[in-house]
Amino acid sequence: MAKHVLIVGGGIAGLASAWELARNGLRVSLLERQQSGQESSWAGAGILSALLPWDYGRPVNRLIQTSLAQFPMWIAALRQVARTDPEYRPTGMLVLPPFDAQAADRWLNDRALGLDSLPAAVAARVPAAATGLWLSHVAQVRNPRILRALREACESAGVVIHEMSQVTGLKTAGERVSGVMTDERLWQADDYLLTAGAWSAQLLGSLSPNLPVRPVRGQMLLYQTAPGTLPCIVYRDGGYLVPRADGLILAGSTIEDVGFDKAITDVAEQEIRQFTTDILPVLAGLEPVRHWSGLRPGTPENIPIIARHPGLTNLYLNTGHFRYGVTMAPASATLIADLILARSPSIDPSPYSWPD
Repeated sequence: MAKHVLIVGGGIAGLASAWELARNGLRVSLLERQQSGQESSWAGAGILSALLPWDYGRPVNRLIQTSLAQFPMWIAALRQVARTDPEYRPTGMLVLPPFDAQAADRWLNDRALGLDSLPAAVAARVPAAATGLWLSHVAQVRNPRILRALREACESAGVVIHEMSQVTGLKTAGERVSGVMTDERLWQADDYLLTAGAWSAQLLGSLSPNLPVRPVRGQMLLYQTAPGTLPCIVYRDGGYLVPRADGLILAGSTIEDVGFDKAITDVAEQEIRQFTTDILPVLAGLEPVRHWSGLRPGTPENIPIIARHPGLTNLYLNTGHFRYGVTMAPASATLIADLILARSPSIDPSPYSWPD
């Protein structure tokens, strides 16, 4: 019988890992405390790029670039088995000042990307476009839709998903996990994979007291406009606007170290509305149709943990992606599958090892 892997956490990391493991012949079950794909994975904007890539170290960029190289084939494979279209679109990204132009130029030259001409539609719609840096290669996905597509792909591959299953702890026997406890029962498998995002340290408790994963709140606004109002992603100094094909525009996002508080605030709404109006004056006076928040899993230097537990031989972790859970999903799922399947890693796993 195939090895059985039990995954705890049904966000982008859990669903992507489950699909990858199931496609490689493993028997996979997934526990999610509410409905799958409803936490920070759902709340994000789906920008498939680091913000900004030249501001990050090699471990973050290596994982992101590996993931981006996989994305076209990953999306194509999803579309073959899922009913939901993830809306993968190479819309490009306009980066407005302030940014380090020399660092950006070096980063682009190192990757032979170069600079393309600013599209006329962007210049016409974004007043400050001429002062910016045009990155034509940047794509996006629509987070709720890619999560639905991944769930459909998991189910097609035989993954058994148990929602409304709150994990209360892990049981161990010697150097192995012997089961995962919920209010209803003890769940057992051969291997266990924790993909619980900002809640990972809470679930592990004394099994990894120094796990440096913490919740970081991000608040977003949503506007409804006519399709084509904004033709590309726009980024400026930590904030961004992301247009969807149907005219919706996401605006965000805050970075708030407030623990597990998911409240939305008037202060954040006003800050994001001012940013939105500054970038796209046509939205002045337009009321947002939605305001929400999510809790990202933050880590030091934004480096995720994709590794086996140092003391428990059948416990693995795939978490701590901060703002880039969707962006890093394909490569992270491949790497954790490499480790669980004991195959040659697709990239060097050492930067993502379990902290001491």
